[in-house]
Amino acid sequence: MMRVALRVLPALGCIALLLAGCGGRPEDTLLPVAAGAPGGATVDLLVATTRAPDANPARMYTGERDQTFNFADIKMAIPPDGARTIGEVQWPSQPPNPAREFVVLKAQRLDEKDALRAFHDRLTRTSHRRVLVFVHGYNTRFGEAVFRLAQIAHDSKIDALPVLFTWPSRGRLLAYTYDRESANYSRDALEKVLQGLARDPAVREIAVLAHSMGNLVTLEALRQMAIRNGAIAPKIKSVMLAAPDVDVDVFRRQIIEMGAKRPPFTLFVAQNDEALAISSRIWGGTPRIGMIDPKQEPYRTMLAQQHINVLDLTDIKSGDSLGHTKFAESPQIVQLIGTRLASGQTLGDGHSGLGDRLAQITTGAAATVGTAAGVALSAPIAIVDGRTRDNLDEQLRELGTQVQDTAGSTGRVVGTRY
Repeated sequence: MMRVALRVLPALGCIALLLAGCGGRPEDTLLPVAAGAPGGATVDLLVATTRAPDANPARMYTGERDQTFNFADIKMAIPPDGARTIGEVQWPSQPPNPAREFVVLKAQRLDEKDALRAFHDRLTRTSHRRVLVFVHGYNTRFGEAVFRLAQIAHDSKIDALPVLFTWPSRGRLLAYTYDRESANYSRDALEKVLQGLARDPAVREIAVLAHSMGNLVTLEALRQMAIRNGAIAPKIKSVMLAAPDVDVDVFRRQIIEMGAKRPPFTLFVAQNDEALAISSRIWGGTPRIGMIDPKQEPYRTMLAQQHINVLDLTDIKSGDSLGHTKFAESPQIVQLIGTRLASGQTLGDGHSGLGDRLAQITTGAAATVGTAAGVALSAPIAIVDGRTRDNLDEQLRELGTQVQDTAGSTGRVVGTRY
């Protein structure tokens, strides 16, 4: 523990110094307002959490661990698309402005019985009886997880019931080790949620989207399910792993232990993810699976053997100065995720690879179909999926240079969530 702490403090401390003088993070965001803006949209979220309740209703839940499950029903109002940038969360000011900012219309704690009733009532309104389960990452407060899922659900336009599984992150930069233990603490709870959804006869399909350290919770829960049941529940049709803060060797072992009867897994990676570069330094230089180059060995062979679809977002631009939330902040990516899932397709199937489709969207021109070179030349994104992989150097800069350049050019380091 002492050795880990000695590695954590220098890596996170250099960022903490850069954050001095930066604007604070949004707090007390969950007090409901009377109404949203005309022409805006609403998103209904159901929440399952292992966080302890907060006495402050504007926060609802803390970053501390609870011994029991807690539930909540939250309704969000999104401003009209013309008043906001797709891919971004417009945080409420004081007082909130629904015409230009996300606002809460309802934030209610539920017991398990009422949560199940609300779930079934809402599920009947989705045409495909599909559920999207989102698991957030490190350094994320309860309200931040709620707002992020609302943004993803709205911007992706997915026809699914959004369910947030939120584990006890303290939402502090220097609470990395606490957050990691909280992720481990919550894996049984997430498995219980997924098992319950899979057994529910009203549920037809489940998609899982995890971000950063949330992938640790997700992969462990799915691994436990596979060991317990002999396989991952067949209703889980898609698992999306965005910027996983997971050791490469641990990831390989987890995937193998899930067995061959797995749903399609899609891995979102970026070699310029500076948050994962910091994590890699914390863990003694061990690469994180979310920052690998999928075209290089030994990763190429491992991904091919395990049939993992990979989206390389290295060259995609986003508002996140550390490059860690591209999957949600790039309008093209988040919208394409929703389109593919809504049509029942996995991210990487079909006669035309997803890389080709992304190339057409991001450049407005037809991509060269069927060749990795065509995808790489036609769009600022590369995909390595089962089809493209068959057809188919620089090292990251020193940590201090990365962080200094990022802070100096954008001043938005404080906005990044792991």
